[in-house]
Amino acid sequence: MLDEVLHTRPAGVDDAFALVDGLDDALVHGLARIDETRAAALEALAAAFSGSPLGGRVTDSVGKIIAGTVTDEHLAALAGARTALLGATHDALLTGLDDALGRSRDPWSAVAVPALPGGLLAGGRSWLRELAITGWRGVDHEVASGGAQTVQTLIADPSTRRLAVLLDGFAAELRASAPVATLDRVPVRRWADLWARAVLLAQEVSTAHDTSPVDGRLLPLGVDLHEHPTVFRAQLHGLLETTDGRVRLVRTSVAGAKVDTISGPSAWRLLSAFPIFRTVVAEHRTVEVSGLALTPGGDLIWEESRAAAGEPADPFASARVRLAAATAAPTPPLDRHPAVIAEPVLLEGYAAGEESFDLAGGGTLAVALDRLPAAGPLTPALVAASTACLGLLRWDGGRWSVQPLAVQSVVKRKPVAVHTGDWALGPTEAKAAKAEAVAGTAVEVLRERAGRLLRK
Repeated sequence: MLDEVLHTRPAGVDDAFALVDGLDDALVHGLARIDETRAAALEALAAAFSGSPLGGRVTDSVGKIIAGTVTDEHLAALAGARTALLGATHDALLTGLDDALGRSRDPWSAVAVPALPGGLLAGGRSWLRELAITGWRGVDHEVASGGAQTVQTLIADPSTRRLAVLLDGFAAELRASAPVATLDRVPVRRWADLWARAVLLAQEVSTAHDTSPVDGRLLPLGVDLHEHPTVFRAQLHGLLETTDGRVRLVRTSVAGAKVDTISGPSAWRLLSAFPIFRTVVAEHRTVEVSGLALTPGGDLIWEESRAAAGEPADPFASARVRLAAATAAPTPPLDRHPAVIAEPVLLEGYAAGEESFDLAGGGTLAVALDRLPAAGPLTPALVAASTACLGLLRWDGGRWSVQPLAVQSVVKRKPVAVHTGDWALGPTEAKAAKAEAVAGTAVEVLRERAGRLLRK
């Protein structure tokens, strides 16, 4: 059944993407330049929502935008419609996957916290409106830098920091690409994703939710490493056995600021403030958690003082025994997007190729080799020689793929298990350890210099 789901698109998915593409194309050229073709695309978007709770607002907003009036309210309606379409697509894909895996999922029932301060958000909405009116092709250095003051204001308030970080990163991409008119290719969907998410975060309704403390034992499955020029993050996927007898699929992350010159295994040194996390990951140990905050979306907020390394636990054994019965967390409303899907899965009995797995039930599953991190020992060769894989099922580029987090392979006629987090305490391979020792000095030098600046 998994093979069938992986190779069949749910009904309506292509239609939803076509509507999204029409709106995204209008954002490329700017809402101040709506011609007949783009007006028809926006009208098709409005027609798709007729009879829905958003129908009236989307129809009115599209009509006003085509007529030449663009307000914050109109843009919020467009961003909401786009997010709803991608959210419905996400739900259809994830429901089919849950059915194929026999995975149960809790419903979304979070209670919202108080609304955000409206005065701080107006500047962000103003810049986002300017971008939509101008269009990506019209963005120059002046427009790209127009939100700088707003970012500084937002980042000073913890309640608006999420929006501030998003706007800061979005602006940095635009500045790096400016003037966008000279680009051969524009990242159309990515920029529209960032814009729409920012527009919704800039509304005066909070998207944050209360957390609840949990106790229990965390069984790690694998680590997804995210390396950005300025941030290195390790996201641990695992099974949380709580005191009420439930087993839940959860994630927990730690991160550290970096510079672009720090990469590969030495990036782990940026997480020196999290020795328990690194030990658990490197030595494949359980974690005894006490009062860690759990979000409604299944994220554990890591605190070293509330976690203790437990006994060794083979992630493959944990997956074989406990993964099938684990309950998955619901996806927060603004995270309902096909690109966000990352479902832990254990694959066995396949025939591995260089870029895909031939599944036991028939069919082929692509392997996301481009997601293998430089900070871990997992290589394409090990994946191609694997007999079992712990990974994340993802939807990207219109198809399903698996991102390996760990594999069991045969190397020199001996079975081995290799995990992306095996080098969390330093490389275990002699050549990599030597290179890391040299590169790691840069981390120590930068940390020492930062300490001097702070002392001053």
